[in-house]
Amino acid sequence: MSTTPRIAIVGAGLGGLVCARVLQQHGVPVTVFERESDPHSRAQGGTLDIDADTGQAALHAAGLFDQFLALSRPEGQEWRLYDRHATLIRHDQAGEGDLSRPEIDRGRLRTLLLDSLAPGTVRWGHPARAVTPLPHGTARLHHHDRAAEDFDLVIGADGAWSRVRPALSDAQPSYAGVTMVEAHFNDVDHRHPGIAQLVGRGTMSAKAGRRSLVMQRNSNGHVRAYITFRGPQDWHTGLDLADTDSVRARLLAQYQGWHESLLDILRDNEGGFINRPMFVLPVPHSWQRVPGITLLGDAAHLMPPAGVGANLALLDGAELARAVIDHPTIDEALDAYESVMLPRAIDNAKTALHMLNTLMPDTDSDSDDAAFPDSIWPANTLPDSHPAHTS
Repeated sequence: MSTTPRIAIVGAGLGGLVCARVLQQHGVPVTVFERESDPHSRAQGGTLDIDADTGQAALHAAGLFDQFLALSRPEGQEWRLYDRHATLIRHDQAGEGDLSRPEIDRGRLRTLLLDSLAPGTVRWGHPARAVTPLPHGTARLHHHDRAAEDFDLVIGADGAWSRVRPALSDAQPSYAGVTMVEAHFNDVDHRHPGIAQLVGRGTMSAKAGRRSLVMQRNSNGHVRAYITFRGPQDWHTGLDLADTDSVRARLLAQYQGWHESLLDILRDNEGGFINRPMFVLPVPHSWQRVPGITLLGDAAHLMPPAGVGANLALLDGAELARAVIDHPTIDEALDAYESVMLPRAIDNAKTALHMLNTLMPDTDSDSDDAAFPDSIWPANTLPDSHPAHTS
């Protein structure tokens, strides 16, 4: 760049933070605006499998790969598949030294990225209201307190319900026809040995027809469960979602006939249930080049959770930062970034949507799926980015 650009990132998620980190590494100042009041204002979601070709590549670019490895759990790549009778159909374990997709808690990875930034980079408690393009290729960021600031580049890294996206696209997320209901277990090896045996060291899934149960082991003996089913978004009509016993009874009715050990996932969770309807952007989703504004991660390509959402957000952030560093103007940088990111996102979104429709068919069948070919049971079909799918 002939002059130092003024850059704003809206959203302190993984993609926005890795973008800020790479920019700062190369002497480019950046400000991140985050609606949350502080780094600990809400839970950051479950475990993520960080892929060598995408998320790990981004962490290499950010100079944080070794720190990531020290926090990651390679043993978390273990994966178990059951039918609804709790019969183990498939059991995958990573070989010794296999670092192709090690797991890490989302909160730990976010903290690693936050700690890598210069003090004051993130402005907490600063939600964006909108972004408007200005003459000469700049953009105006409107804050919720009615203040506004002008930048040479505004990056929307603000997830499913992005306030930056309307400056580029009229697309809005729509319900994908599938809901995940989240549940939690603590200290599973001592307090819930049956759950610990089912999940092993990594992830388990059990499936029949339009229903599945997925559990993922996080750090410190914590397990998150995802009760996943195809159905209307208002499946809970007449229920108070804060009434744990009533929600449990409704879910148990949906999974009638499943093995008792699997039903313990619905019976024995600690705390309440969290309703997480799944939303997606249209496929394909793209936009005409708008100077001074772009998107990354779920803001650009919200798709069904197929193990790629967080990885693509990290890669988007690193590649966008690198494009800004390597090109003489912001417009050339955005052309370079979007020409790669958009086709890649469309390909991944098509694959994720196909996977969702195959694993969660829109039929009334509740038959076992043990005979499904291996090609539709990849070990990365996990809800890695579920927080972005809630309003």
